[in-house]
Amino acid sequence: MTLRILVSNDDGYFSPGLAALAQAVAAFGEVTVVAPEADRSGASNSLTLDRPLYVRQASSGFHYVNGTPTDCVHVAVTGFLGHRPDLVVSGINNGQNVAEDTLYSGTVAAAMEGFLLGIPSVAFSLADRGFDHLETAVEVVRQVVRGLVAQPFVQPRLLNVNIPSLPKSEFKGLAYARLGRRHFAQPVVRTQSPRGEPLYWVGPPGGQREAGPGTDFHALANGYASVTPLRVDLGDDGAAQEVSDWLNGLH
Repeated sequence: MTLRILVSNDDGYFSPGLAALAQAVAAFGEVTVVAPEADRSGASNSLTLDRPLYVRQASSGFHYVNGTPTDCVHVAVTGFLGHRPDLVVSGINNGQNVAEDTLYSGTVAAAMEGFLLGIPSVAFSLADRGFDHLETAVEVVRQVVRGLVAQPFVQPRLLNVNIPSLPKSEFKGLAYARLGRRHFAQPVVRTQSPRGEPLYWVGPPGGQREAGPGTDFHALANGYASVTPLRVDLGDDGAAQEVSDWLNGLH
């Protein structure tokens, strides 16, 4: 049976990372690319509900949507494709998605939407911006997908893979890693419009707070691609007793 693979990203359908990802997974099955029309980095899991979406095809054969990464996967799986993909892959992102970055990342969100629809899904990101050593990321993609085909998980999983920007000769391999932690984000950068109106640019992310052995930060710093399983259950069971007691105290 032919493996049917849906490819998406958040950098846009014109991204070299997307083209490299599509080419890398083509050896494993039938590939369809559905990606955003424009760069939607940082879009997280947002869905477009206030206007209709279109799907158009570029000269490359890739399809693009006037929406978010989540829109792309949702529209593709629930109507556009006419079949259910066996695997969703997202990326290769222009820059890392580690620690709290995963909450904002459109790359991760595209894979997460596939996972929420019951499909094994993987987000791939290259650590440094600029796509240097994209060939290393391609090799990692092949290793991961080859493993998923040869030895699939018992149930669908959502994996977040970050790849160091190193030549293949310096790359150490794949390593399981938990999410690290960042310090609070840096303040916004304030500027003004030509009319004197205040404008604000979101500042850079916070620095590394938890980056010790076993974290995605540590894996990347030591030449490994971090492989982190993610979950989408945001419920905080550990707070159940405290919140229950607090509610009882309100009566």
